[in-house]
Amino acid sequence: MTIQRRKLPIGIQTFCKIREGDYYYVDKTPMAWTLAQESGYYFLSRPRRFGKSLFIDTLAELFAGNEEPFKGLFIHPHWDWSVHHPIIRISFSDGVLKSRAELDEKIQECLQVNQQRLGVSCLHHSLSGQFAEMIQRACEKFGQRVVILIDEYDKPILDNITDRAVAIAMREGLKNFYSVIKGADAQLRFVFLTGVSKFSKVSLFSGLNNLTGMANCHP
Repeated sequence: MTIQRRKLPIGIQTFCKIREGDYYYVDKTPMAWTLAQESGYYFLSRPRRFGKSLFIDTLAELFAGNEEPFKGLFIHPHWDWSVHHPIIRISFSDGVLKSRAELDEKIQECLQVNQQRLGVSCLHHSLSGQFAEMIQRACEKFGQRVVILIDEYDKPILDNITDRAVAIAMREGLKNFYSVIKGADAQLRFVFLTGVSKFSKVSLFSGLNNLTGMANCHP
């Protein structure tokens, strides 16, 4: 009798692709369920290629209420699939940004992509203003609080770590952008960030003092 083995999901960071393609999948939804019990702000620090992006994608599908790929997993009978939260996803995992101008352009592109996907338009011109407005408009449109997922939050800094001036400029640009999150607390259901360095080491979240670190967890 021949036993047909499932494929290994090497390099795949998309939750639905793994589930639909019948790849091996270690069920991480118990962790997602634990985190989602509260409207918290969480940070996961792990090296690259440790499954952070896949876990981010899993959270996105979960909060969006995409039930089908979760059938057979731990969380399926526990989750309210009738609720669909608006999701804002920001990722710095792709490419290398070499200046503050490139960082601002990347953030602008991310904001535009999210606005198009959510079907909202923002009038503010500043990046922080657009971010705050998008959160508010998404919350109003969907009638649900917003979920923010940020992947590799610190990569623009780490990519320029040998150039102090550029690294500082990147830090200040990101700090200004991330500061929006605390001010939007009333409109947020869940915030999850991933990165390599601990957030306390890069001084990006001086205004966001309620982040819960998960450095010892395995996504």
